[in-house]
Amino acid sequence: MLIKVFGAAVQGIDATLITIEVNSSRGCMFYLVGLPDSAVKESHQRIISALQVNGYRIPTSNIVINMAPADIRKEGSAYDLPLAIGILAASEIIQPEKLSRYLLMGELSLDGSLQPIKGVLPIAIKARELGFEGMIVPQQNAREAAVVNNLKVYGVGNIKEVIEFFNGKQELNPTFINTREEFYAQQTDFDLDFAEVKGQENVKRALEVAAAGSHNVLLIGAPGNGKSMLAKRLPSILPPLSLGESLETTKIHSVAGKLGKDGGLISKRPFRDPHHTISTVAMTGGGSFPQPGEISLAHNGILYLDELPEYQRNVLEVLRQPLEDRKITVARIRCNVEYPASFMLVASMNPCPCGYYNHPTKACVCSPGQVQKYLNRISGPLLDRIDLQIEVTPLPFEKMADNRPGESSATIRERVIRARQIQEERYADIPGIYCNAQMNSKLLALHARPDDKGLTLLKNAMNRLNLSARAYDRILKVSRTIADLEGCQSIQAVHLAEAIGYRNLDREDWAGSVSYTHLRAHETD
Repeated sequence: MLIKVFGAAVQGIDATLITIEVNSSRGCMFYLVGLPDSAVKESHQRIISALQVNGYRIPTSNIVINMAPADIRKEGSAYDLPLAIGILAASEIIQPEKLSRYLLMGELSLDGSLQPIKGVLPIAIKARELGFEGMIVPQQNAREAAVVNNLKVYGVGNIKEVIEFFNGKQELNPTFINTREEFYAQQTDFDLDFAEVKGQENVKRALEVAAAGSHNVLLIGAPGNGKSMLAKRLPSILPPLSLGESLETTKIHSVAGKLGKDGGLISKRPFRDPHHTISTVAMTGGGSFPQPGEISLAHNGILYLDELPEYQRNVLEVLRQPLEDRKITVARIRCNVEYPASFMLVASMNPCPCGYYNHPTKACVCSPGQVQKYLNRISGPLLDRIDLQIEVTPLPFEKMADNRPGESSATIRERVIRARQIQEERYADIPGIYCNAQMNSKLLALHARPDDKGLTLLKNAMNRLNLSARAYDRILKVSRTIADLEGCQSIQAVHLAEAIGYRNLDREDWAGSVSYTHLRAHETD
């Protein structure tokens, strides 16, 4: 008897329908074809044990299983459930009438219980797209799949429940969640707030500008000045995720298996802060069985790199293309996988190995060569892609002892949201462009053209700081955001002056422009 059962394979962040064809005939052999990997082949032993424990016997017949399309590699243990149900249906132990209406996925334990799997959300989206009535998944994945409306999602704990459901002996209760209610209820709940930050008004202003235009930021300063503290509060002033952004972000985390037990729509923008020992593959994604990396897990949110010079040079350099293209393509012999990677890069670093170069009160013990070598760990091309480079200076005692709360994140966030709304209206007819940081050269010429006074100011800054063409574009993008925060239609000289002021590392006493004469004078002092 020939039976068809339906599952799915995840490629990138999207799913592909897999048709599991099971043919049972006279004989005693078992064949599994269709490019299965070792984990899929091992399902035979798990299925035998699961059925025996629950009072069913593996049929003694010739069983041939084809997983179509046969040119797509089938990976992982999530096919255990559809394979088992297909075998039982082909052997007439399960009634096949309802099989075509449901998509099944799940890993079997030896006792027949179902274990959670990765990538359930994109599979559920594909099931709805293809018109399936429902989907049967492990109980732990039910909430994640139930995010998709117009699809009945059944979470089950044991294969016996699935067998009895198809035989009409047991009813399964679909999982329902109010997606919108849960999504909007959690959007404004943050543990950290800018009201707790004392002083550092110039840095908070810079972070507000960065959040308003989704610009990349680098904080540089001595240890203990509050760089990490400020960066970790940045998510509290970012505009809330839209439902579309949340769904795309949740799909990435679902594929990576990062949603946890209470999987549902991600309601807050991601904040990823990998350790500086991270590998290139972990940062970009990939591996033998490609998975999203940190830059994709930070999609629509923030990738925070603390102690930036401590990261391996090749790890930092692979960020250059995703920062421009906002996506990453992982090329392997068997397949090419594309992951979205539209993130805000927020980084922090000390100015030298000891941490006190340019400190107003503490002496730097590093030689000029050591300072130069340390700062040069950040390449010019990467530094060029960072819009705001902010020096975080020590906080005076008077500010530290001041008990008055600062401006709250909620107040700053309101200004950021207003600026983003202006940008959304401006780019409403341009697909893929949502904020000023994403502007191309054509849009810059159209929306970020300064007046004559501003052009003169920008020309002087370009000549004095020896800025690149990319830095020129970045200054215009930041000035456009500053103008949006003030509700100005045109870019004025004051907006450009503030944007230029955020290029701290382009001064002659910082980064690749460090002057040997200046360093010698500093060392003598």
